[in-house]
Amino acid sequence: MIVVAGEALIDLVPQGAGALADLKPALGGGPYNTAVALGRLGSPTAFCSRTSHDAFGEALLDRLRASGVDVSAVQRGTEPTTLAVATIDADGSAAYSFYVDGTADRLFTAPAGLPEGTRAVSFGTCSLVLEPGASAYEELMRTAAAQGVFTALDPNIRAGLIPDADAYRARFKSWLPSVSLLKLSEEDALWLGGTPREWLAAGPSAVVITQGGDGLTAFTRDGAVHAVPGEKVDVVDTIGAGDTVNAALLHGLSARDALSPEALTGLGAEGWTQLLRFAARAAAITCSRAGAEPPYASELGEP
Repeated sequence: MIVVAGEALIDLVPQGAGALADLKPALGGGPYNTAVALGRLGSPTAFCSRTSHDAFGEALLDRLRASGVDVSAVQRGTEPTTLAVATIDADGSAAYSFYVDGTADRLFTAPAGLPEGTRAVSFGTCSLVLEPGASAYEELMRTAAAQGVFTALDPNIRAGLIPDADAYRARFKSWLPSVSLLKLSEEDALWLGGTPREWLAAGPSAVVITQGGDGLTAFTRDGAVHAVPGEKVDVVDTIGAGDTVNAALLHGLSARDALSPEALTGLGAEGWTQLLRFAARAAAITCSRAGAEPPYASELGEP
């Protein structure tokens, strides 16, 4: 079982020219997209979050169930669902404005335990920024790591939500001893101001950096660097691409029985190349579709 912990929200995505052109609600949130993608790939997956009882919250849970994701660990509340208004650039890149005050996912509390059979827990995005829930997710990360559970982190920086950049950077560094696999975009890496080698020295066994259409690069604690090019595709938008990479990496590692820090460095050049190419293919399919629509296992073949 892979558990994905973090927010579920509604993306309001323009369907034409102009920032407010025919805004269409789409189910989203970085962790949410990762859970959907894992479910579609066939990995046993559970979602750990807090969602509203409103219509958006019900729709979010319905899609998780349809994707084969266990929602028994999802907390519920009467507060509204978080909204994110997307702006799509000419190259398909998305930027967001968030409406988060008083929303349900901010009031997440750390659960007493993880679902039975949990082998890995994935964290990231807004859920690690917005208090008081951020501290609860952080507690869950540290607890899972202390119990020997594989942990994955994608900070997925949303600078507009971070009131104190230096404080967040310091907090990010404090998480690294509890992280097995760190995945982040090239833009996130620049914003955080560190290097893969610095992060590896602090805790993770591997760091994977995504470079958009240029591909992915993995750095491992033994000093190795593994890189693959991106898959060529006509990009509709990039919504959910990074989340699909998260899911593809975790799914591929699970299929290799490699959800452990030791196994990450033991994959070798061939194993990492296959895994990264699988993630690149999965992300390319997501980019070829409008919104966060990750692929199914039948579209990708073996990881």
